Amino acid sequence: MTPLSTLQSGINITNITLQSTAEVKANESTIIHIEVPKGVFLFLCLLSLLENILVVVAIAKNHNLHSPMYYFICCLAASDMLVSISNLVETLILILLSYAVIEYNEPMVKMMDNIVDTMILCSLVTSLSFLGAIAVDRYVTIFYALRYHNIITQRRVVSAIIGIWVASIACSITFIVFSNSHVVILCLIGFFIFMLVLMLGLYIHMFVLARKHSQIIMAQQKGVRRGFSPHQAAAKLRGAITLTMLLGIFFLCWGPFFLHLTLIVSCPKHPFCREYFKYFNITFVLMIFNSIIDPIIYAFRSRELRKTLKDIVMCCSQ
Repeated sequence: MTPLSTLQSGINITNITLQSTAEVKANESTIIHIEVPKGVFLFLCLLSLLENILVVVAIAKNHNLHSPMYYFICCLAASDMLVSISNLVETLILILLSYAVIEYNEPMVKMMDNIVDTMILCSLVTSLSFLGAIAVDRYVTIFYALRYHNIITQRRVVSAIIGIWVASIACSITFIVFSNSHVVILCLIGFFIFMLVLMLGLYIHMFVLARKHSQIIMAQQKGVRRGFSPHQAAAKLRGAITLTMLLGIFFLCWGPFFLHLTLIVSCPKHPFCREYFKYFNITFVLMIFNSIIDPIIYAFRSRELRKTLKDIVMCCSQ
């Protein structure tokens, strides 16, 4: 929970940071937190929220986008919205407190901080889970194309989506309640590593196939016919490339957060760790950047989604 001193200074941190700084309380005066202007948080949160709302509306509006992959992308956009909303709410509370528009009430602030932290962690778990679901969907599309509709059924997709959201909310609440336990933090780090290994394994296998496809295309260009068109090869792997980009951006933006968790468990009192803790607020900016960049990747890689987004923007501007 965010302490009063942190709220008054306008520094946006979560329960997890408190646990690390509490262990080095004696040296707290030597730690200078890096403050990110609240105006920057507000602008980035609003931009991210608007972008992801547009993605959700576009997928809901266009029936051509009603497929398992885009359902998962829609959920990923909703997950990104949690980061934007949580930071937006917390930043607005900080602004209202700093201008004495509302009075400081410790129970209320603690409750709001726990809600915000739960939303951020829920976004993290759901984002990882839906990236994994999309990777599995692309894998089945490429390697089991003829059986795809038998494997990825509407019922299984809906069950997976509901299961991921319910499990993520439960895990996030558990993490906040037991945030002083290193076991819980290790479980979150373990989940991150497991999903990383799983998705890397799937993508490596997919891109090994991409190399084989390129060899087939080269053979066709030389006049050898093997019943496999270059267009089909490109179409099959386009979705995998898109999701590889999403995966890379996710780990770049959320990696510092997991490094922070690792340092909390391994060396909270080490001078290097205390120095790294100064920059925790920067990780929030990176999280928001992730939710800003994701919709841009969707639109850039999907002509159908890009067209629908353009139609929505044109309609709203009239």
